[in-house]
Amino acid sequence: MARTLAIDEASALLQRGGVLAYPTEAVWGLGCDPDNEAAVLRLLELKQRPVEKGLILVTAHLDPLRRWLDLPALPAERLARVLASWPGPHTWVMPAAADAPAWITGGRDSIAVRISDHPVVIALCEAFGGALVSTSANRGGEPPARSRSELDPVLDEAIDGIVAGDTGELAQPTPIRVARDGSLLRS
Repeated sequence: MARTLAIDEASALLQRGGVLAYPTEAVWGLGCDPDNEAAVLRLLELKQRPVEKGLILVTAHLDPLRRWLDLPALPAERLARVLASWPGPHTWVMPAAADAPAWITGGRDSIAVRISDHPVVIALCEAFGGALVSTSANRGGEPPARSRSELDPVLDEAIDGIVAGDTGELAQPTPIRVARDGSLLRS
């Protein structure tokens, strides 16, 4: 079973390339440093998720996302709508920066991002100093964990740490919308 870490310990673990579980708005997430290809590929292997699906990045503020995104590619009114929804439980698929790595984008020209209002996510991102990978803490085809006790025992043994806390009030994972047109990808 993975050891429970304080926020500063979790931040140090992320900086060393670790993978951890933490509560989000609706379910438990798996996270790592999105710049660390080896950590991301390990997370994908643990989750049994193909890299082509891409990943969500989560953070506490817009600034850490700017380098990942091509904000000028969005019309001003669309960008204003996205920004007005944050912080909060809204994930948007945005135009990716030209140098955003394929291990995050899945090889697409877009990237899914969220500015969270969940207190554990905010504390973790602020301590780490940037965005984190955020994908549900479950293996492919399995339901996401809604509590620490629901974490898959295989994942629990394989990850490097856990940040304690409660999930938010959402009954389902955050909706995912396309920023260019507002269309819904996941409700």
